[in-house]
Amino acid sequence: MLPGKLGNPGATLATDPRLDPRLVRAMSAGGDLPAPGGLPIPGNDASYEDCLAYCAAYEESQTALHPHAWSAMPEFPNVSTTTETITGTDGNDITLHIHTPATPTTACVVHLHGGGMVMMTAEDPSNVRWRNSLASAGLVVVGVEFRNGGGRLGVHPYPAGLNDCASATRWAYANKSGLGVSSIIVSGESGGANLAIATALKANTAGWADEIDGVYAMCPYISGDYANPPDSLASLIENEGYLIGPEMMAALVRVYDPEAKHTQDPLAWPWHAGLDELRALPPHVISVNELDPLRDEGIEFYRRLLAAGVPAVGRTVHGTPHAGDKSFPDMIGDVFAETIGSVCAFARSLNDDSTGSGSRR
Repeated sequence: MLPGKLGNPGATLATDPRLDPRLVRAMSAGGDLPAPGGLPIPGNDASYEDCLAYCAAYEESQTALHPHAWSAMPEFPNVSTTTETITGTDGNDITLHIHTPATPTTACVVHLHGGGMVMMTAEDPSNVRWRNSLASAGLVVVGVEFRNGGGRLGVHPYPAGLNDCASATRWAYANKSGLGVSSIIVSGESGGANLAIATALKANTAGWADEIDGVYAMCPYISGDYANPPDSLASLIENEGYLIGPEMMAALVRVYDPEAKHTQDPLAWPWHAGLDELRALPPHVISVNELDPLRDEGIEFYRRLLAAGVPAVGRTVHGTPHAGDKSFPDMIGDVFAETIGSVCAFARSLNDDSTGSGSRR
């Protein structure tokens, strides 16, 4: 039998036998998540204003969960946190959240949070916990409060957020000595993975690619083709509605690129980058989730990286939905910890030329 909705159109995340049993138990009371904020997901013909309203409702529904997430936050006694405000290329202020381990380290991760490039913030508890966990494992982490396409931080369509991520990455490189590191890795999940890859592509075209040593992209949201997806991306059907789905993502695309002027622009949607644009990118890890609608675009992009001669590792986290290895640390803590370890191992490998996949410098 084919997996997910390919074999059973009535399947839900809670009933899919591939889902980690611990997540099944956690979802048993409610099943799949309802439309956030009680707002129906906009259809493909929805107005831009409807899509903005959806983003606002989604953020509000997630914010309601923050008190519980903060109460569950562990202590991180070996991590110190500071903030820095820098000026972006557009003249705007960008807040950086810097998490530093007590033990000296050599690698810095510039973390770009998820949210489809249009919502959520670096100060959300799940992102604070992720950065603290990486720092507790020995990395310096710089969390970037980039401008979103919508939501409570304001309406700033593409390329505003990407410009901020590039500015933050260049700041980290220029301040390596002060941070006490020798390598810079750009990482993110979902929309943050889009921005991480796009930052490397932007660096390639603008002549500062040597400032990025590696990219760790989790569950990348990179095609933009959700209203009319290509047949090759079967996971969009197989796992449709498992936390996210094509209709939801199409609404976020509309907010990021309101006039659909950038549908084929690799800096907006890295899945559309050609082999020539991918060549000379730094080493990548592309990590995907088995039960994620976005799984196949990540895998296909990983294969294109290899075809372009980019050192790349592909990784599938079984039993998890979209970003599940980051989102459920108290339910599947071992999976969360394994991904933290994977990011750390990749970052450290870029300082060790003996691995054969280390820094290009």
